Amino acid sequence: MDLSLLDHPYPLTEEQIRFYREHRYIKLKQVLDEETLAHFNAVITERVHQMRTDDIPLADRDTYGKAFLQLMNLWREDEEVKKLVFSRRIAGIAAGLMETEGVRLYHDQALFKEAGGGITPWHADQYYWPLTTDKTITAWIPLQATPLEMGPLEFSAGSHRIEEGRELAIGDESEAILTKKLRVTDFPHVIEPFDAGEISFHSGWVFHRAGANVTDRIRKVMTVIYMDRSMQLKAPENDNQQKDWETWCPGAVVGEEIDTPLNPVLYP
Repeated sequence: MDLSLLDHPYPLTEEQIRFYREHRYIKLKQVLDEETLAHFNAVITERVHQMRTDDIPLADRDTYGKAFLQLMNLWREDEEVKKLVFSRRIAGIAAGLMETEGVRLYHDQALFKEAGGGITPWHADQYYWPLTTDKTITAWIPLQATPLEMGPLEFSAGSHRIEEGRELAIGDESEAILTKKLRVTDFPHVIEPFDAGEISFHSGWVFHRAGANVTDRIRKVMTVIYMDRSMQLKAPENDNQQKDWETWCPGAVVGEEIDTPLNPVLYP
């Protein structure tokens, strides 16, 4: 299998960088080709099935549980998945959009929204992260073409500018409060399908959600979360940030650069 594309640069235009700077999200087409995408669809699907331990019926789960199956740091479990997570092509895009000299890995996660799976409520990721700056970005990598019926990622473009709602964990409350809040703002609500090979990137403080999967197929997504290579750890402000410190960057010291074996520099 030729995976050389993963190390081939994806040149960004000045217009794309300006768009991300203003809206803190962007969707980029043809980041991956069909052959590479099909390969990782198969590899990640197999690994998710091997790692999954939760067999609670969909109807018996809470809103968060119905949103997706969530498995973390697959790169530590599978050398083939690691090739995607460590892709210099995707990490280079992350660094270019954030306008940083380089990026470290925070962690990865597979998000599989089952057939009949519910919404992913409005939220901002960085509520969970004990990081000192907003130089964070998530690559959302659908492993297949994702029409609206499958629940692609939606964005409130430019919503990183508001602070109300940043204290909310993902769930019914965040969905209710942020739906009202974002409805009365001027931030465009972007709901679009994803082509095969198209990837979105969004910052830690931009609000986003996803619709339900009303098809009979699983919506398979792999995500990689990057941070500025010079990111420092901050003192946790909630229990979730404390847990993230212990889980994703154990050994890091408050006020110092997060340089641990779980947070390697992926670019340059």
